[in-house]
Amino acid sequence: MRRLNVEIPAPEGHSHGTLHLPDGDGPWPGVLVFPDAGGVRETFRQLGDRLASMGYVALIPDIYYRAGQWAPFDVATLFTDKQERARLFSLTGVLTNERIIADAGAYSSFLLARPEVTGSAIGTTGYCLGGRMSLIAAGGLGRTIAAAASFHGGRLAVADDPSSPHLLADRVTATVYVAGAEDDDSFTAGQAELLDRALTDAVVDHTVEFYPARHGFAIPDNPTYDTQADARHWQALHRLYQAHLQAS
Repeated sequence: MRRLNVEIPAPEGHSHGTLHLPDGDGPWPGVLVFPDAGGVRETFRQLGDRLASMGYVALIPDIYYRAGQWAPFDVATLFTDKQERARLFSLTGVLTNERIIADAGAYSSFLLARPEVTGSAIGTTGYCLGGRMSLIAAGGLGRTIAAAASFHGGRLAVADDPSSPHLLADRVTATVYVAGAEDDDSFTAGQAELLDRALTDAVVDHTVEFYPARHGFAIPDNPTYDTQADARHWQALHRLYQAHLQAS
């Protein structure tokens, strides 16, 4: 696999990211990766390498590019350190649905314009905050997204939240896969029922299920990382993308 450092033209500046390429001649389907709240770091670049080994061109953007140069977070203490939580919320607070969709449009356009990428649509996957962003992108970009995944994503279907991703269900044309964590207050059984109902009513091909794990199960540098749940996550991604990206 090969990694390229890239600068992605974005609506309010440039997002520095990495492009992960399979070995060989290509072209290959593209996948946009939305990191968790900790942002881009080596564990996500390794995730991009693995997607490349599976035969996909993976783009991992800096979702916090508006902040310029920001200090990396320690995910082990991110949610227990009050100052770090406040710094995190200052970064996530600007990510309105409109900005998420605009950014995702820029990222997907960059990816589809690459000569290594084939097809007219891409896949997305996201984790924690990125899982929510993945679904918002699917609702905002229509047929540009062929398959959208969310792993331990939070606040995916909140009845009294006008920015809740489930409200975009009637604009989704992608096949959607959502895996929540059983021990996760940010995505409850009630939210899963609401999301499933919204996607069903919108006639979206989808799966919503729970893994017997804690929030953060798929990210190796997270204290709640779970090897069995992570393996299941990779199996699910393989099935989703094999079915819906190869012919996009």
